[in-house]
Amino acid sequence: MKLASPWEPRLTPGDDPPFERLAAALADDIAAGLIGAGDRLPAHRDLAWRLGIGVGTVTKAYAKLEQRGLVRSLHGRGMFVAGTSAMATGSIDLGINAPPQMLSDRLLQATLSTLAKRLDAETFGAYSHPAGRPEHRRLMARWLARWGVDAGPDRIVLTHGAQHALAIAMAMACPPGTHLLTEALTYPGGLLVARQAGLETIGLAMDREGLTPGALAEALGADHGRHRVLYVTPTLHNPTTATMGAERRQDVVRLCRAHDVIIIEDDVYGIFAPAGVRPLACLAPERTFHVTSLSKALSPGLRMGALVVPSDRVAEAEARLQASSTMASALQAEIMGMWLTDGTAEAVASSIRADAVRRSAFAADRLPKQAALRINDGFHAWLPMPAEAADRFVARAALRGVALMPARAAMADPSAPDGGVRISLGAPAMAQLDQALGILADLFLPERPVLV
Repeated sequence: MKLASPWEPRLTPGDDPPFERLAAALADDIAAGLIGAGDRLPAHRDLAWRLGIGVGTVTKAYAKLEQRGLVRSLHGRGMFVAGTSAMATGSIDLGINAPPQMLSDRLLQATLSTLAKRLDAETFGAYSHPAGRPEHRRLMARWLARWGVDAGPDRIVLTHGAQHALAIAMAMACPPGTHLLTEALTYPGGLLVARQAGLETIGLAMDREGLTPGALAEALGADHGRHRVLYVTPTLHNPTTATMGAERRQDVVRLCRAHDVIIIEDDVYGIFAPAGVRPLACLAPERTFHVTSLSKALSPGLRMGALVVPSDRVAEAEARLQASSTMASALQAEIMGMWLTDGTAEAVASSIRADAVRRSAFAADRLPKQAALRINDGFHAWLPMPAEAADRFVARAALRGVALMPARAAMADPSAPDGGVRISLGAPAMAQLDQALGILADLFLPERPVLV
């Protein structure tokens, strides 16, 4: 006796042909885990009767899904959700945007061994200033100066990573009722902070340099009477890889000054900034909260971030640090201090930049031209496509064993029609990256015509 299918038949809404809507509904429900590998699909005639469509329509939909590798036909038994070897052995994660691993076990062991001799119990067990010890803030100021951030240590507060710095910046800059202006596609973690704070986010149009001045000018001109704050990523934008040129940055600053708008600049990818292009915090220090960290430049395990604040907001930033975390981790701060002093940080960051260039070139060569890949020598790439197509692409990749960031996670307005897929290139070993990019490339192959 054949087991009944666990799938509740449906068609996705829209004007596409019925077989496309049926295939999309099944693909979405497979991706969502509503039906799993090995589950039976409804028989052709039964499904046609339940949905009021023709048997040939069901045949075309099943054939389309089989071509994609989502389902498989077993002779005499029926159609089943496919399982893959990649799914069985665990997926390859291209969803987490981590840098290439450049720290060796020997380096980490040597660091901890040296700190064990250098760090005494009295220093470790003492409370320090909420913004960080003066020597650590001076080292961070020197590090940031290498990447164009001209700020004295008195304007820098140390945090538990960039996400912590971003939360403090938004809490300081965005009172209740604020309209947070940002790129139409932006960092999902920033959207999470904003939404948890109850802020209304307004996505603005972008081009290949990121946020467009025209869209910003229109939003500022049309939104009188509301407190506005701009959250923007000028360098190696996450997720689209766009980087603003010098003129674009000047235009953004000019508009924010004219409308008295605070800027929150997310600069976690500052080590990838082109030469001669200055951060917004240098162009408008009186109104810019500059967020950065060492997690992308050195290692995600080093949870040390920095927030550069306008000079008249330092006391407030320190108070919020006191309330949220008391002080930065003493051990993490000592590791940071050692690496910034002995040349480790510079060497690791240089290696990460070089490896990111190599991985970017590899991805550009591995993915087909019709993917319209956007890449900018960082450790993520962007595939622009309609939002619904991106949802399906992510679902299909998951079924083939490649994990990607949810397509709508970066959308300021999740109902907007335009979106895309971010591909994070940094974390996997090169062999895994090669395998994953091959799977993604297969998803762009033209589908064979379905004969019924």
